[in-house]
Amino acid sequence: MSSKRFNKLPENTSNLPAEGFEKLITEVKKNCTTKFDESVDLSFQINNKQKKTEVNIRTVVNLPGGTGKNVKVAVVCEDNKSQEAKDAGADIVGSDEFIEKIKSGELNFEKLICTPGMMIKLSKLGKVLGPKGLMPNPKLGSVSENIKEAVKNAKSGQVEIRNDKDGNIGVSIGKKSFKDDQLLKNFNAILDSLEKEKSNNTLKGDLIKNTFATSTMGVSYKVKLGKAI
Repeated sequence: MSSKRFNKLPENTSNLPAEGFEKLITEVKKNCTTKFDESVDLSFQINNKQKKTEVNIRTVVNLPGGTGKNVKVAVVCEDNKSQEAKDAGADIVGSDEFIEKIKSGELNFEKLICTPGMMIKLSKLGKVLGPKGLMPNPKLGSVSENIKEAVKNAKSGQVEIRNDKDGNIGVSIGKKSFKDDQLLKNFNAILDSLEKEKSNNTLKGDLIKNTFATSTMGVSYKVKLGKAI
């Protein structure tokens, strides 16, 4: 049963004509009627089913306007790099003992970064980290010798873009409290990344079939993209 708050929101907004995201920001924010600072979210449906192959997107994007979230970052590294990780702002830092804690199920972090030298040991925990999406990946910048940069990116506004088996991608680009230009910059950063991913994949037609914008507890609106991706 819908709440009184939800019943006051506009109805059937997904049936409205698509509009540019810059025009929809005001409407999405207007529907953020809860007491907390709701997230502004994007949902993409991509054309991932091809005759000869299946398109899978997995990358990270550094949002220029930040995410508005305090991400808890853990680092697995050699002892001589521990201080570097701590100075960079990592919340948890460790080596072999930390790996044993992860093995036993202690996953009290949201992002895990690892040095290449320690990845050999960490790779054995695929069954623990994989299902949670926490396994470090060189392509995503979470396996790196440059611990300082990796931690900084994870803390400052880095989000992962990944489609599910049905071709859906969901990503948060900020909060209601963000200025409109912050959200717009983050939106454009996501589109630039998807355009790059399209060029890296061989597919016929457009990559993105549908795009929607919404807030955590709001209703969705169709987004009209400025160009085909």
